[in-house]
Amino acid sequence: MIGAYLQMAMALVAVVGLIILMGVLLKKKQTKGGMIQVLAYQSLGPRKGLVAVKVGTEVLLLGVTSSDLRLLKTYEQAEIKDTPAVEAGDKLKKLRNLKEKLYEYK
Repeated sequence: MIGAYLQMAMALVAVVGLIILMGVLLKKKQTKGGMIQVLAYQSLGPRKGLVAVKVGTEVLLLGVTSSDLRLLKTYEQAEIKDTPAVEAGDKLKKLRNLKEKLYEYK
């Protein structure tokens, strides 16, 4: 009786281990070689936001709402500098300006 329980427990551990191994392998495969990469997302309110997406050598700035997706600007990767923002206040001003411009499009 105990042997049957032990055999069943070992089979369960083997199946769970196999599921975890497959999950790890699939996750590694998903992250490699993707042509589209999400660089950043900034929420502007409930179900609204800005997304920076890298496609090949271009970076697309997209405005996203619950019912719409709009291309706002396209940049070449060489145009974008990887310099951090100086202050949080500057970031906030820039985001507010972008939000106002998004409302102008409607």
